Amino acid sequence: MSSFVYNGLPARVIFGFGAVRQLEAEIDRLGIKRVLVLATRRQKINAERTADLLGSKAAGVFADAVRHTPVDVTERALATVTRLGADGTLAIGGGSTTGLGKAIALRTDLPQIVVPTTYAGSEMTPILGETKDGAKTTIRNLKVLPETVIYDAELTLSLPPDISGPSGINAIAHAVEGLYAQDRNPVMSLLAESGIRALAMALPVIARAPQDREARINALYGAWLCGMCLGSVGMALHHKLCHTLGGSFDLPHAETHAVVLPQAVAYVAPAAPEAMVAVARALGASDAAQGLYDLAGTVGAKRSLRELGMPESGIDKATDLALANPYWNPRPLERAGVRAVISRAWSGEPPIAP
Repeated sequence: MSSFVYNGLPARVIFGFGAVRQLEAEIDRLGIKRVLVLATRRQKINAERTADLLGSKAAGVFADAVRHTPVDVTERALATVTRLGADGTLAIGGGSTTGLGKAIALRTDLPQIVVPTTYAGSEMTPILGETKDGAKTTIRNLKVLPETVIYDAELTLSLPPDISGPSGINAIAHAVEGLYAQDRNPVMSLLAESGIRALAMALPVIARAPQDREARINALYGAWLCGMCLGSVGMALHHKLCHTLGGSFDLPHAETHAVVLPQAVAYVAPAAPEAMVAVARALGASDAAQGLYDLAGTVGAKRSLRELGMPESGIDKATDLALANPYWNPRPLERAGVRAVISRAWSGEPPIAP
């Protein structure tokens, strides 16, 4: 076994059906007196219902979280924190809401509780991606790592299959890149393969039977494991591409991951054969990239950036941005190859190694 460095992240996870019933106890445990409930507009009713149940423990609701965490939205949320005298945040929803809670914590160090309702995985990471003036930047800082994450699979039962599939593949992406990360280690590799396997088994079931409780809890378990990989080791080309595409063209986050992942894996594959074997094994496929592409089709995820609204004229711009300040990657980045990855992702063709 080769040498490695492993850094464990401080995290408290409460997992299971009905786990959200422990919310008030967690608010008290963290010493929060007035928690601001965060949500997207789509989740506003749930956020308001939660605030009502919390009574005096809730300072109010801010339901304007949006994807890619725009700085101007964060500034409005900070003004709400000050106006309502909140001393902690409760993020209910997916990656957009979690990102807003992290952005507030970065600037205030207020404690965070996150109740995920998708499979984003970002709740397990000290990573924040913010967008300003059409550009997305990513920072890693322990201040943005949530203090408590409550995983309640009951809350995912209403997640539509067309959202569940891309969200789950978004989580799988964290584990896939964890397997060939520059700072990978045996612990994260075990979690990564287990996370991919759990999601690969659960997502097709959810696509057919969204109310399947066992599939929902297995998917949430897999997302947790994959999120731990994202928080503990570095990412590579795939995540750089998704951050570039999402921030520059305002593409939906999870859907972009589902499109790009097979293409990015095909590019990396020649330089990371052991990781490819592990990914394929977890998927029950003969080839990692093709297996990911087939999984996206099985769960009903879109497989082209064109379908997500990216113009073909943006391929060269995206290539240039992806090569500016690139993430480490096991296979050296060459412009022709990176452009081919983005081009195939745009058209939705099956993945091949450029």
